[in-house]
Amino acid sequence: MNLFTERVIQIITGIPPGHVMSYGQVAAAAGSPRGARQVVRVLHSMSENYELPWHRIINAQGEISYTAKDQRGLLEAEGIVFKDNGKVDFAKYRWFPLDAEEG
Repeated sequence: MNLFTERVIQIITGIPPGHVMSYGQVAAAAGSPRGARQVVRVLHSMSENYELPWHRIINAQGEISYTAKDQRGLLEAEGIVFKDNGKVDFAKYRWFPLDAEEG
């Protein structure tokens, strides 16, 4: 497994319930600011094996991109409230991995 993939898995695993990150944000935090599509690949191919909280990853507009599973329901069960336009309020729910390290 390459270093970027390892970092993506670590970052996604570290997102606490009730918070979200965007694909691009995960990619940048993992060291590849233009690697959002690779984050999608990791989620698609490794979510089950690594028990990744895939539902906590949304697009940069605050919207759900993957609708085949009940992503919205999973996020709402964690306390995330969607705006009337169906978007997540990044100002309230966005997770920054460094916050966890800073305490």
